[in-house]
Amino acid sequence: MSILRTLIFWLFFLGLLIPPFVSGEQQDNSAPNSDSAYEDIELFTDVLAIIHRGYVEEVDIRDLIYGGIRGMLAELDPHSSFLTPDLYEEMQADTHGEFGGIGIEVTLTEGALTVVSPIEGTPAERAGMRARDTIVRIDGKSIQDLNLMEAVRMMRGASGEKISLQVRREGADKLLDFELVREVIQTHSVSGRTLETGYAYTRISQFQERTARELQDLLSRLRLENRDALKGLILDLRNNPGGLLDQAVAVSDLFLDQGLIVYTEGRDASSQLRFQASSEGTEPGYPLIILINEGSASASEIVAGALHDQGRALLLGERTFGKGSVQTVIPLSDNSGLRLTTARYFTPNGTSIQARGIAPDIEVPDIDLPETKRKSHYREKDLNNHFEAAGDKMPSIEQPQLEPQERDDFQLMRALDLLKGLEYLQLSNSSRAS
Repeated sequence: MSILRTLIFWLFFLGLLIPPFVSGEQQDNSAPNSDSAYEDIELFTDVLAIIHRGYVEEVDIRDLIYGGIRGMLAELDPHSSFLTPDLYEEMQADTHGEFGGIGIEVTLTEGALTVVSPIEGTPAERAGMRARDTIVRIDGKSIQDLNLMEAVRMMRGASGEKISLQVRREGADKLLDFELVREVIQTHSVSGRTLETGYAYTRISQFQERTARELQDLLSRLRLENRDALKGLILDLRNNPGGLLDQAVAVSDLFLDQGLIVYTEGRDASSQLRFQASSEGTEPGYPLIILINEGSASASEIVAGALHDQGRALLLGERTFGKGSVQTVIPLSDNSGLRLTTARYFTPNGTSIQARGIAPDIEVPDIDLPETKRKSHYREKDLNNHFEAAGDKMPSIEQPQLEPQERDDFQLMRALDLLKGLEYLQLSNSSRAS
């Protein structure tokens, strides 16, 4: 065996024996126990040595090893990937909530780079990119042979730099062109406000390091605005691509005082986890409606599944994306990283949503409401010589303080109507009981 082959063989051998450091989890430390495993490793090193020695141009050995790692991970699933030092640094920036780019979450679907959802308030969202758009070219270059992280890296860049995307959209006759300018994407993952007295709206755009704390602070403010008398809350998880598992658990725990939130199963014992709700800091038991759609993925589905299975929330909208796996990010010795699928997760009822998604209790499609010209009708008050009503004045009815885009949001309006209907039924039942 040549010196190069011997060195590489022992590097791989030792790499298999020495367990990597894993944040929050451990990996399978067991070494291969059959001769075939060592023969396969030797085959790899043979090819590596032949390329390094005989290829027409000199190649960097690290580039070859990185390529080999990418090839291994490509055989697994769309969510496992190798992170070069630059990409690993960018991934960490994502979880902190700040990076340079256009603001979309993407995945590989049958080899196609597919938009899971645009991040709210970013260049991609403002330009009109949608969930399920398929990106065909970036700056005129085909992305057909790129893996997920390479494509993401092409879309990242310094603020102010231009980028062009060519996109295939279902139902469109031709490819769509988007000309965007990169920005520093500072993602505040939680927003919301009071829609009208007693009824509040909150949105989580993705699950980052501070999401649960941000939501807790917002809910405290909303309760204060409504004198601790919330009649109902809408939690919007539409087009939320997911994020950190621990934050999905913490958000679910805000609305549950007991019971199972989610559990995971994997080959390693440390991947078999169960997360339970605690009574500390639980929100009051006001009615809760969660908005979901096909862009709700991963951590969003954990929250929706937990609160639905525990009977705490009603789901309204469309079926979710269906990503039911957990990825562990493993730092490597050269500041690169390994994003590896290590477990499947299950909702409290034991349901795996992998490739199936979560169906809403009330299916409401996301439709554009056509503008209609309302006909003018006469009422009694419009007739000449009408007389006024006797008795008390009509009670004033508060109208929702909705923004124009909210009035056009069919799913949001149906959720608000449903909350009001639930309050009416509760009052009606209370009156009958007394």
